[in-house]
Amino acid sequence: MNLIAQLQQQVEERQDELFALLAELVAFPTVSPPARNTMQAQQFLERQLQACGFETELWEVYPGDPNVTAVKRGMEGSQYKSLLLNGHMDVAEVGDSREWQVDPFQLTLQDGRAYGRGTADMKGGLAALLFAVKLLTEAGVELKGDLLFHSVIGEEAGEAGTRACMERGHTADFAVVADTSALAIQGQGGVITGWVTVQSPVTYHDGMRSRMIHAGGGVEGASAIEKMAKLIAGLQELERHWAVTKSYPGFPAGSNTINPAVIEGGRHAAFIADRCSLWITVHFYPDEDYESVAAEIEEHLLGVAAGDPWLRNNPPTFRWGGRSMIEERGEIFPSLELDTETDGFKALFASHTQVRGTEPEAGMSPTVTDAGWIGRAGIPTVIYGPGELAYAHAVNESTDIQELLDYTKIMIGFIADWCNRKKGHTE
Repeated sequence: MNLIAQLQQQVEERQDELFALLAELVAFPTVSPPARNTMQAQQFLERQLQACGFETELWEVYPGDPNVTAVKRGMEGSQYKSLLLNGHMDVAEVGDSREWQVDPFQLTLQDGRAYGRGTADMKGGLAALLFAVKLLTEAGVELKGDLLFHSVIGEEAGEAGTRACMERGHTADFAVVADTSALAIQGQGGVITGWVTVQSPVTYHDGMRSRMIHAGGGVEGASAIEKMAKLIAGLQELERHWAVTKSYPGFPAGSNTINPAVIEGGRHAAFIADRCSLWITVHFYPDEDYESVAAEIEEHLLGVAAGDPWLRNNPPTFRWGGRSMIEERGEIFPSLELDTETDGFKALFASHTQVRGTEPEAGMSPTVTDAGWIGRAGIPTVIYGPGELAYAHAVNESTDIQELLDYTKIMIGFIADWCNRKKGHTE
């Protein structure tokens, strides 16, 4: 039995250490929102990485919410392939903890499953990656290429954790985002939120309405709320058009939706509404970019406005995305195409098959993750992690214990393989 096979066997034999590590992570109540609560958890994770020989940096994205970025430099990093491992430390809100059968922040192992907030999304993935790296380090496995590790904040609230890492210029030859995929290798569609605003240049008393809507009234005014209704109808037309004209393998027809999620308008019942803002959530396909999708919506709505005498002179304005749903009421999750022809995909596919005895599913995630920011930076990237979406964010969140063990074994094999491949060499 070779060394990597021995380490994979040790995952089973030393699984108590993996679950002790996961228990530590689960015990940190890093819920987002409210967020700004990951400092202690990230400091703990940073110490784990330092013990494995990583050079680390802990830096605040928001006060109390730092990223940890780390690198374990390879023996011949300039000549061998580098790997980025990415995961987020924040978890979804718990809600009423009385609905839980277990303490959300105390790991419970029961009936083949690990229970606790974040076990599926995605502290289970973080713990498995840490344990894989720990076993490789303890065994003295030489990695010739660089191994990078990012533990980020803000994924649950559309915040700029991973985006900020990419803006710092971090790069690698391949990246694995260990988010919830039930060990399927995935890409994803994208999401962008936006605000559409109609603003009247004049504010009128409610008593002026009759002069605005009847012949001979002489007042050229409008209710911003009523004009927004026209734009909402326009969005529905565009959504139906997209459903007919756009598609992507792995997505049900019509998955590219435009949701009018929140509307805010008017100031008082004694006034004509002089302002109305609509908050929309837009889902788009992996072969589309959020900037072009936003531009398409703007063009369509400005066309609708051009057909209305008042909106023609008072067209809607737009504000797209944002770096935080908490700070700015806006978010962006770029899409990510899955390229099954990359060396990284093939190597991960092979490692999965070797451990599980079956080939992994390859396709599209029905949700969104930070992976799109890494792919957008030009790094070939996949979503690949333990945990099922049905249990993520749920009461009594849990993940399958054997799946977590298998994931650790797969990543041990994959890291050792990938980081010892020469750059430019394909298989």
